[in-house]
Amino acid sequence: MTGKLPFEALSVETLATRLGTNEALCAKIGGDASAWKVREVGDGNLNLVFIVEGASGGAIVKQALPYVRLVGDSWPLPLKRSFFEYHALTRQEARAPGSVPAIYYFDETQALIIMEYLSPHIILRRALIEGRQLPNIARDIGLFMARTLFRGSDLSMATKERKADLALFADNVELCDITENLVFSDPYFDAKMNRHTSPQLDALVAELRADRDLKVEAQRLKHIFAANAETLLHGDLHSGSIMVTDQETRMIDPEFAFYGPMAFDVGMLLANFWMSFFSQRGHEQNGKRDAMRAYLLDVVVETWAVFRAEFSHLWRSERTGMLYQKSLFEDQGDILAAEQALDHVLHQIWTDLLGFAGIEVHRRILGLAHNADFETIAEEDLRASCEAKALKFGRHIAVNRHQIHSIDEVNNLAALIEQENSI
Repeated sequence: MTGKLPFEALSVETLATRLGTNEALCAKIGGDASAWKVREVGDGNLNLVFIVEGASGGAIVKQALPYVRLVGDSWPLPLKRSFFEYHALTRQEARAPGSVPAIYYFDETQALIIMEYLSPHIILRRALIEGRQLPNIARDIGLFMARTLFRGSDLSMATKERKADLALFADNVELCDITENLVFSDPYFDAKMNRHTSPQLDALVAELRADRDLKVEAQRLKHIFAANAETLLHGDLHSGSIMVTDQETRMIDPEFAFYGPMAFDVGMLLANFWMSFFSQRGHEQNGKRDAMRAYLLDVVVETWAVFRAEFSHLWRSERTGMLYQKSLFEDQGDILAAEQALDHVLHQIWTDLLGFAGIEVHRRILGLAHNADFETIAEEDLRASCEAKALKFGRHIAVNRHQIHSIDEVNNLAALIEQENSI
């Protein structure tokens, strides 16, 4: 494939023919395309994803479609999102080596990326639904977020380089528009593509959509999201965008990458652990999951602790950008001033991440794109009970984020709500 042909969606039947002479793919899996085994495994909302295996190995071929796969061709979407995913992956690998799949080939015209086949990794969300307690995810994800968010910002990058990068990712307009509407606005009114567990949640949903404080806070957070171009974000960092084994954690699917507030990635990620916590009661067919719930709260604590520690380390060792210059602080012998500034930055991240987390919980239960954590609970009354508790939790941390001072306070709230009777 030269990349000069008009775009054409791949299929299991056509992939070997169309990519059979691709040097990067042949070098990785073997040159006899007639012997390749091709499987389509895409279970996300947007793209085609194929596992291609040959005599000498395997690879992933991911291709964007000119529409939202979850909805169909009635919702067109630019193919250029693969361009942003490719560039985000290259930057994430440079800033947090070993945390994302290796890239073998990119074709902008065909909107496809050939990348490392992660095996025996599984999607983190699936592992949590199964009740697996993975020992390294908090450390690995905390380090990834601290390193990519710090090193992609004006705290670290040269001003000219960062502004050029900002200009490049600013063109990811359509995917930002999805976030701006589906996350921050649509859940709070009767938007066309919304859905929720009905009729069990109808009264609670009506209450939330009439909640003036909540709606104003959601729009304040949308304002921060749209206006605060602090760093290059993953943009869609949740338990479905992470692949794991007991030893390794890799982040995938950064096609929503853009420059936004540091707290957004952190808040979305932690929200998914809290949602998993509230969903566990729906997955107790083989016994109680008290230990799994405790594990998930511990993961939240450790992830935030690792993020803070690594962010602070980078602040002290790699703060070479235009913000909080060492020439004003350490070079003047005033290390305490630099530490005071660090406290302010971390406090702002903390406050905003709580808001983003609360909004993420709501949109995953009330909006278009739902989490399998809840969706795989077949018994509707039980699912609604789990979701109702999560909705209550999300509302509290979003609206009261300025009055919450510690991760333990948030986890204690989650534990109290989990013990309550629901709808």
